[in-house]
Amino acid sequence: MSKTKVSYAWAFREYIWPRKKILFIGFLLIVVRSLAGLVLPYASKTLLDDTVPSKDMHGLWLIIVVVCSAILAQAVTSFALTRLLSVEAQHLIFKLRTQVQRKLLSLPISFFDNNKSGALVSRVMNDVEGVRNLVGTGLVQLIGGSITAVVALVILININALMTLFVLVPVAIFAFIAMKAFGYIRPIFKERGVINAEVTGRLTETLNGVRVIKGFNAEEQESATFQHGAERLYLNVKKSLTSTALITSSSTFLLGLASAGIMGIGGYFMMEGSMTFGEFISFTLFLGFMIAPIVQMSNIGSQLTEAMAGLDRTQELMELDTENNPEIRTVLLDEIKGNILFKDVSFSYEESKEVLHNISFEAASGSVTALVGSSGSGKSTIAGLAATFLTPLSGEITVDGINLEHISLSSYRKNLGVVLQDDFLYDGTIRENILFPRPHASEEELMHAVKGAYVDEFTDGFEEGLNTIIGERGVKLSGGQKQRISIARALLADPKIIILDEATSNLDNESEAFIQKSLNTLMENRTTFVIAHRLSTIQQADQILVIEDGRIEEQGNHEELIAKKGRYFELYTYQSRI
Repeated sequence: MSKTKVSYAWAFREYIWPRKKILFIGFLLIVVRSLAGLVLPYASKTLLDDTVPSKDMHGLWLIIVVVCSAILAQAVTSFALTRLLSVEAQHLIFKLRTQVQRKLLSLPISFFDNNKSGALVSRVMNDVEGVRNLVGTGLVQLIGGSITAVVALVILININALMTLFVLVPVAIFAFIAMKAFGYIRPIFKERGVINAEVTGRLTETLNGVRVIKGFNAEEQESATFQHGAERLYLNVKKSLTSTALITSSSTFLLGLASAGIMGIGGYFMMEGSMTFGEFISFTLFLGFMIAPIVQMSNIGSQLTEAMAGLDRTQELMELDTENNPEIRTVLLDEIKGNILFKDVSFSYEESKEVLHNISFEAASGSVTALVGSSGSGKSTIAGLAATFLTPLSGEITVDGINLEHISLSSYRKNLGVVLQDDFLYDGTIRENILFPRPHASEEELMHAVKGAYVDEFTDGFEEGLNTIIGERGVKLSGGQKQRISIARALLADPKIIILDEATSNLDNESEAFIQKSLNTLMENRTTFVIAHRLSTIQQADQILVIEDGRIEEQGNHEELIAKKGRYFELYTYQSRI
């Protein structure tokens, strides 16, 4: 994955400028709030230098009304700012999450083979969180705070230029330290996202595999692994906290020195008579209005740095190539016959390590092609190529004479059905899982699939029937029951091409008998690829391909291959003796 580092200019174009109207309203609200905040220092000077000495009660009431109005304006604008910008920031997070999730689902299978699901969940949910500081109150407060600081600076110079100059020296030193610290922190925040994703990924795996962990008494081992990851996360946070603490403490020290100096210089000027008490109080308050935004900017700067680090990782993901390139995959399929042809197809998962070598065969429309061979011979790879989960290294695969590499994946896969050994089921009802490929199918279509896969054979005994909750990954069902739900799902999808990967393995004889009957219904008039260890399940196949070391060693139907007395004969007679 590329080491993307997005710029503030890119973030401005992508996220800020499209929301310029809302941000401009927010900017106006900030200005109003800032100007309202400046009323108190002015009122203090008038109160101490004019109103109190002259005992002007009317002026006193006027000052109170003006100050209260300014406070009300600050409260209203603060509420409006949060309501307007914070809500927009959350809306952007929602849109980004959906974009990232959509992008994830468009990536090839190989990407998911190399990344933990829990880590990807973290990418979707956590990495985009930081943009709230770009579009929310953070950025606008940064701009509004800058304006407040500049206005306060002008007023301070007007009150006493020498005292203002004295203040600016430590402020400039603090700004320099903060900028250096932010540059140091950004890679730390980015690394935190990586560590967080890894820890989340491992925890997700642990919870999904809790039966295996308990079965091997490996709780302590998993706890130690998680503790190590959590410690890495802690050390990363510790490093960033050190940097932010440096910024905070330097601001406290330098600006505290400035305040102490102001007390000394201001006291000298008041004793000399060149500054009134009201002017000193006003200067001190305006100084707070100049320094507070600067200190606040350091906090916002830290948040913006974290936001940019999250965007770095999000952009890395968004720049990955999707599996369905619309410039290459231009052919849209509608109705297909399902005639599939492999021509000299080779494939490798890694460079210079071919797992398939010049595979050629034809699976005629409506035929059943069985793939047999030892583990690791390449059977599942051939099925993966037929399902478009993988792309050939060389050679071509055609569907009805059209090169599969030029066909839109969505238009091909709507004609495809897959039943795997450990098929995926959602934590919901049996009905919801069968309806997964066609949520709006009619009750008649649903029941046809249910009866075709013999699902009703066991659901009729459940109190809730098809509305029975099956638990995460169907944990409350037996292996045979889960398989029949998967077959019913494929039946409802009504595909033209079927991939059956070890669909009858590890089942008892009774379950296998039901599965075999439902598979016969599913395979009828559909181009089918069957991978099976139990050779008894594929004797009726139109053709059997014996795969060894990535090559087709034998090809023919059951009787032909038995007559050859080759590899298939060896496998079949060996299983028959077991």
